[in-house]
Amino acid sequence: MFSDWDASMARQAAQLAEFIPPGARVLDCACGIGTQAIGLALRGYEVVGADLSPKAASRARVEASARGVSLPSLASDMRALPFADASFDVVLAADNALPHLLTSDDMLAALREMRRVLRPGGRLMLSTRDYDEIRRERPLSTPPLVGPGRVVWFQLWHWDGDQYELEMFRLHEADAWRVLVGKARYWAITRQEITELVERAGFGYVEWLPHAYYQPLMVAANG
Repeated sequence: MFSDWDASMARQAAQLAEFIPPGARVLDCACGIGTQAIGLALRGYEVVGADLSPKAASRARVEASARGVSLPSLASDMRALPFADASFDVVLAADNALPHLLTSDDMLAALREMRRVLRPGGRLMLSTRDYDEIRRERPLSTPPLVGPGRVVWFQLWHWDGDQYELEMFRLHEADAWRVLVGKARYWAITRQEITELVERAGFGYVEWLPHAYYQPLMVAANG
């Protein structure tokens, strides 16, 4: 059955493919359960997935197989990618993955690794939340979302300087309402701050595309 997630995968892959050359070999270095990677594989790209979470990387393989495509994926830290130099035409880190890194040193280490595994002339593609606006407004929560089914989602944000701890609440009705809570910490890094780090990592042309994707999208060239 064609799910909401499949629809999201198809939509995001179509948006990203506008900036990925035909036949490109793509590394999704923060693939999660495969939302962007599977969508791109379904469009005919050769995609490799990597994620800090072994569980997420494993599920990405399973979800890809269930949709009839191959997605080699493994657990790895984007600051130490287990790939040879110049292995990929495109490196992708979408869906606010990079701001999980909380210091300039860690972020710069990851960006240098992304550049190392890119071929000359290859492209780096990043998407993050719109932290330029978020840092001005400093929201304390997100509106609740309902569904699919009897499920309610919302977030609380606890600010600490330019970082925040996010608490994700998931309320699910079975025999009674159950509450699951997950936590993560993010750096609310602005586009200018990312651009400066990307340039320090050795990338050339850097362009931000605020409306090309569901989050602000950055495209940078290796050389």
